[in-house]
Amino acid sequence: MQKSALLPMGTAANAVALNEKVVVMNSDNRNLLLAVALSMAVLFGWQILVVGPEIEKESMQQQLLTEQQEKRVVADSGTPTAVGAQPKTSVTPSATSDTATAVGNEAKRILIEAPLVSGSFSLQGARIDDVVLTDYHETQTLGSENIHFLKKISSKNPFFAEFGWAVSDTELDMPGSDTLWATSGDILTPATPVTLTWDNGKGLVFTRTIAINEDYVFSFDDMITSSLDTALTVFPYGLVRRHGTPPTSGIYILHEGALGVFDETLSEEDYDDIKDADGGVSKINPEQPGGWIGFTDKYWLAAVLPDQERNYSFAFKSLNGPKDRYQVDFIDAAGMVIEPGGSVTSKSRLFAGAKKVTLLDHYTEEFGIPNFDLAIDFGWFYFLTKPFFYAINWLNGILGNFGLATMAFTVLVKLVFFPLANKSYRSMGKMRLLAPKIQSLRERYSDDRMALNKEMMALYKAEQINPAAGCLPVLLQIPVFFALYKVLFVTIEMRHAPFFGWITDLSAPDPTSIFNLFGILPYSTDFLPAFLQLGIWPILMGISMYLQMRLNPAPPDPIQAKVFQFMPLFFTFLLATFPAGLVIYWTWNNLLSMAQQWFIMKRVAQS
Repeated sequence: MQKSALLPMGTAANAVALNEKVVVMNSDNRNLLLAVALSMAVLFGWQILVVGPEIEKESMQQQLLTEQQEKRVVADSGTPTAVGAQPKTSVTPSATSDTATAVGNEAKRILIEAPLVSGSFSLQGARIDDVVLTDYHETQTLGSENIHFLKKISSKNPFFAEFGWAVSDTELDMPGSDTLWATSGDILTPATPVTLTWDNGKGLVFTRTIAINEDYVFSFDDMITSSLDTALTVFPYGLVRRHGTPPTSGIYILHEGALGVFDETLSEEDYDDIKDADGGVSKINPEQPGGWIGFTDKYWLAAVLPDQERNYSFAFKSLNGPKDRYQVDFIDAAGMVIEPGGSVTSKSRLFAGAKKVTLLDHYTEEFGIPNFDLAIDFGWFYFLTKPFFYAINWLNGILGNFGLATMAFTVLVKLVFFPLANKSYRSMGKMRLLAPKIQSLRERYSDDRMALNKEMMALYKAEQINPAAGCLPVLLQIPVFFALYKVLFVTIEMRHAPFFGWITDLSAPDPTSIFNLFGILPYSTDFLPAFLQLGIWPILMGISMYLQMRLNPAPPDPIQAKVFQFMPLFFTFLLATFPAGLVIYWTWNNLLSMAQQWFIMKRVAQS
């Protein structure tokens, strides 16, 4: 379901102060305001009642379609090609069949055992196609399965990474998906890398050492030793291939699909974009060396990371076949020359795991990977979102709870905006005191709007009041709120992070519902639309907004007054679909604003 990031009513009174300018508006402008308000209501209603269910329906249809398609997957000619060459591996479009896949199922598999990863890979093809993230579960339910990220060739929707060499000599066999490697070990751990070897019987011996670190990075050290009498140019490549279009959240502020950084610039491709590309291929040839490319889900990333000292050609691809298949890959742009009797080496890496902010930043420095943190969709306000995350993460380290950290961060934000908020609240306090005089003028000049406007402006000038004084705090808080929304929505650190009581996941909506008395009645409310799942925190937020608006001077226009009366109710239903952490922030922000506003307005009344 699509959601819009909205401004908290922590300074809702500012909007009222701004609306005092209605005295200089004619009736057409008031009608325009009403039309805008009604349009917003229709827009949000359409997204909640129509767009959201349609997205869920399409996701279910896609999942059912994928389940009905054949389970056995045929490897194809997805090998990257270098510019100006026709590289070849031992796999051609007709060379790999269900029989070859069956052999792969029976081939020996090397176990993967690392602190955060388990799984295996087959000696046939040496593809990394079975990665389980042992630190994360599908749900918070006791006994829930771990996240099974990369998946075997024999599974319903294969998802794997592959590295290899390509050549332009069609007579030379190169290792591919049906190659059976010999091995030096049975288990891959951070302390025990595995070395694979394969002799093509035509003068080339291939050696591959696969290692894994303590987190989610696989390293591939490849070497070719030649006994040929002539020089040979080879092109190292790496790819990630995904079978079937995965279900996505369908939210426009979150990218899920293919992405990469080339020339230190982020490029993103949705699955539909890849299929719609000319010939199903979108190629990038960066001017600078290095870069990376992969597939991202909301919280997980599979990306191939080539040697950052060389130039590569990158590509987003849609492959032909019985189902949707997508591939991202890189290939050495210039190639490497093996002299007669010589050898060449190549080093590549695969990241397959959780998109932890600190971890991606660490690899940016350790491996020199440009902008690796952009795998997390921080959005337009990146310059705010990332610092906000580090501030909240730091506070969490002190307080031991991300919910409390968010509330503490809200206090810090309030301190930053304190001078502006004070000016705004003082102006609104004076406006409240002037309310009787304004009402008297409206009654006196009810039939002469020009005269009313003139007298109102004279009154404001005499009292030294600017009705629009609340604008600046409101505008400045829009990017702050949106950046905080992104922190709560996209960072995996917030996933399944508990608060207190019934809030066990700050990144998910409040699980309670007023329609079963918050769990007292013995029935579920899952059959209700998301916006009707009115939990305790959204209701508390609505109450706090209502109380705060009671402190504000009433809008002079009756239509505006009616609109503002319904705003707390409207936002209560809207925020029922938002992450609980954001609703807690909004409620807490309202309470702080009310305390600040009450104190300032009391001082204004006494002065």
